[in-house]
Amino acid sequence: MPETSKPESLKPWNSTSGESKQASGSSLASKQQPVPFRGGGFAPVSRPWMGFVVFFVLIAFLEAGTRIGFISALTIPKPSDVLNTFFELYSSGLLWMHLVPSLMRFVIGAAIGTLLGVSLGIAIGLFSYVRAGLVPLIAALFPVPKIALLPLFVIWFGIDEASKYALIAFGTFTPMVVATYGAVDNVDRGLIRMGQSFNLAWFSIVRKIVLPGAMAGILSGLRIALAIAIILLVAAEMLGAEYGIGAYILQAGSLYDLERLFTGVAILSILGVLVNSAIGLIEKRVLRWRV
Repeated sequence: MPETSKPESLKPWNSTSGESKQASGSSLASKQQPVPFRGGGFAPVSRPWMGFVVFFVLIAFLEAGTRIGFISALTIPKPSDVLNTFFELYSSGLLWMHLVPSLMRFVIGAAIGTLLGVSLGIAIGLFSYVRAGLVPLIAALFPVPKIALLPLFVIWFGIDEASKYALIAFGTFTPMVVATYGAVDNVDRGLIRMGQSFNLAWFSIVRKIVLPGAMAGILSGLRIALAIAIILLVAAEMLGAEYGIGAYILQAGSLYDLERLFTGVAILSILGVLVNSAIGLIEKRVLRWRV
């Protein structure tokens, strides 16, 4: 008779193979490592000390270069001399005489341009007739160099403060319009349809879905618009202003006083850093719902 094979259940159990399988399983379990978390979503890690390191290295390089001589003192002054000039400007009281008018012009002009730009941008993003009528106009105004319009604003509004406010407001207005209606367009339409399916009112959809979804793009546009506002502030103050950081830089440049000129530039740079930091704090507050 042919020899039949025994079923697996009737085969004798090999204790050696069982022990080896258990040993290999335990060794594999001991070699297993926890998998690192990979779901960060490219979330930025805050390292504010890196900015101070970069500033310190740059200033130390300029100081060493001007002292050694491979950087000409006729092109860039020593950072230590610029710092001494800043302290002299502060102790004499001229710092506030120049800084306060500049801040007033910057705040008023940028506030007017930002409010008008955000309002019109939201209207363009929400209403088809407004979009069809105003987008070509904004596209025509946006590439116009704003500094070139300064003489025209002086003719229209006079050489006093009104022309400076108008120039800064206009320079802030156009980028805010473009950034705002672009941010409204990028809001997830699925969320809007979900709100409509739950029978939310139009105003509730705008307030609870559209504006929070567009806020990141609006704040990004605000960074650019306020940087443009600082540039236009200096340009406006170089024409018909007795006091202001732009007037201070213009006076220093006409006298070829590099220490005073770079002091004014440093003040503008500090103003830009403070504005950028303020927008960052607003983003953390307003966009804390983002994961």
